[in-house]
Amino acid sequence: MVETRQGAAETFPRLLLQHAQSRPQHPAFREKDLGIWQTTSWSQVADEVRALACGLAAMGFKRGMNLAIVGDNRPRLYWAMSAAQCLGGVPVPLYQDAPAADMAFVLDNAEIDFAVVEDQEQVDKLLEIKQSVPRLSHIVYDDERGMRHYAQPELCAFEKLQQIGREYDRAHPEFFMQQVNQGSAAVVAVILYTSGTTGKPKGVCHTHAAMIATAQVLTEFDHLDDRNEVLCYLPLAWVGDFLYSFAMSHVGGFCLNCPESPATVMTDLREIGPTYYFGPPRVYENILTQVMIRIEDAGWIKRRMFHAAMKLARRVGIRILDGHGDVSLVDRVAYGLGELLVYGPLKNVLGMSRIRTAYTGGEAIGPDLFDFYRSIGINLKQLYGMTETCVTVCMQASGDVRLDTVGKPMPGVEVRIADNGEVLVRSPGLMQGYWKRPDATAEAIDAAGYFHTGDAGFFDSGGHLKIIDRAKDVGKMADGTLFAPKYIENKLKFFPFIKEAVAFGNERDRCMAFVNIDMDAVGNWAERRGLAYSGYTDLAAQPAVYDLIADCVAKVNADLAADALLANSQVHRFLILHKELDPDDDELTRTRKVRRGFIAEKYAVLIEALYAGRASQYIETQVRFEDGRQGMVSAELKIRDVKPHASAHPAVRPVVKEAA
Repeated sequence: MVETRQGAAETFPRLLLQHAQSRPQHPAFREKDLGIWQTTSWSQVADEVRALACGLAAMGFKRGMNLAIVGDNRPRLYWAMSAAQCLGGVPVPLYQDAPAADMAFVLDNAEIDFAVVEDQEQVDKLLEIKQSVPRLSHIVYDDERGMRHYAQPELCAFEKLQQIGREYDRAHPEFFMQQVNQGSAAVVAVILYTSGTTGKPKGVCHTHAAMIATAQVLTEFDHLDDRNEVLCYLPLAWVGDFLYSFAMSHVGGFCLNCPESPATVMTDLREIGPTYYFGPPRVYENILTQVMIRIEDAGWIKRRMFHAAMKLARRVGIRILDGHGDVSLVDRVAYGLGELLVYGPLKNVLGMSRIRTAYTGGEAIGPDLFDFYRSIGINLKQLYGMTETCVTVCMQASGDVRLDTVGKPMPGVEVRIADNGEVLVRSPGLMQGYWKRPDATAEAIDAAGYFHTGDAGFFDSGGHLKIIDRAKDVGKMADGTLFAPKYIENKLKFFPFIKEAVAFGNERDRCMAFVNIDMDAVGNWAERRGLAYSGYTDLAAQPAVYDLIADCVAKVNADLAADALLANSQVHRFLILHKELDPDDDELTRTRKVRRGFIAEKYAVLIEALYAGRASQYIETQVRFEDGRQGMVSAELKIRDVKPHASAHPAVRPVVKEAA
């Protein structure tokens, strides 16, 4: 191995080569293939990346070019990112489940000539849009299954590219290290496109310096080193995966584990037993839903034992986790028994037995959901950030975790609250700018270097940041009291039967809601009661299902009634949508965030029916199927009233919103 410049581990390629020198045999990647975990060491990864980089160079990839990456979490796709960086290029990961038309925008906007994709499915997408992206001239595919009869000149197998690269390397032995040593910490390391909640996605440009500095802060904050294990299951295009998988493994030297497929993530999680875990709230929601389904299917003895153990856990579990000394000996012994009989086996089933630190971020998590994981001994903490800030703005330190905050600013990060309540951030991890959008960059980053997050929040007396909601979404009820739709939606989604919710009430006298049921949880519930149904639309319309959801809404209203700020935003009426909100129908982003404005416009007739007091409303909706075809679904949606709870508090108008 040729050595890099002395003390020059300031780019990802140099960090890769540094690990190959200092821990050559240490596992860098594991991938489950055909049921068997295959391990690749750091030295082997360096050799693979070198061959791939030289192959790309032989085919015409040059410094300053962008390389599209499309597929699930596969070692070779991570290596393609490294190869592009070695040559002074920039990887641009795309969401693998995006339809071809959505990919066309990013490929064209990012000026992509080369793409490395996972399999035949992704190849077909790119070939479908080839006419609209004429500069896309090279498509490299990893999985060769189904590719035998493809003869398009732009296609090349991954192994063939590496073979070309090794021949090029032998002919130009100095080339690779010359390219690596020309790299600079100040150049762009990756372009990550935003989820496009309010419009077309924007390419966020992050330098090597920004990503590496952020990863160093994170590894030091939670004492991560090469003994840790991480499961890579989040989309490659999401900043969370690039930072917590790619960047942090380069800084900390630990192993990245790639699941066999998205469908086997839970099984692979149990087999790997990661020590560090990161996921958006929806992942934790889905896990809890599966837990509750299993509990409902268990015998009455197990159900009673589970609920009794969870009652104890909610009372003392979090205090024990945080090391508080005010828990009685009797409660500690009882909790220990619960750990032996309930919490421990449950964590083992979830693959979370070895987790020392788990984080959630990307959007607000429901307090009840957060409380569940911490009460059974999982050190789940919240962080706050966004793509433009390399995620990390605030994080919660172990032992100083509060359910209603996102922690204190990280070292080197400056956070201040603007006069209108908006959270502003300045940090070493701030983006260089939006790709080809100087206008948007100037709008997002002010003259003082602060990024305007668009979130409304404030600091509590302990210096912890509290995020209320997106600034544009936080509003007022007609009486002037606070309306925070995301907070209400998160409380609704804590119930395993509710997969998604959208609340309405800004400048209105009452709060209303759309609900998506969770097909697995409600389907399981219905089957145990002998309720027949033909599909989602039929199940969602069942009177018994409406009763089930009405009970959940009533419990949320009871919680809201106890909150002085939100007592007036209890849900008065709701309906269950006839279809699931879907990214393919533009109702959710690829990271499954609600596109609130789009939904309000698309389903305006349903909102009108809710506020007009109607008992039902007919609607026809266009949907996009998995194969790209479009069709229509229609239904007569019932609307259910829910009686609000009397509030024990007078209406309170928060200072933050008055300032806004």
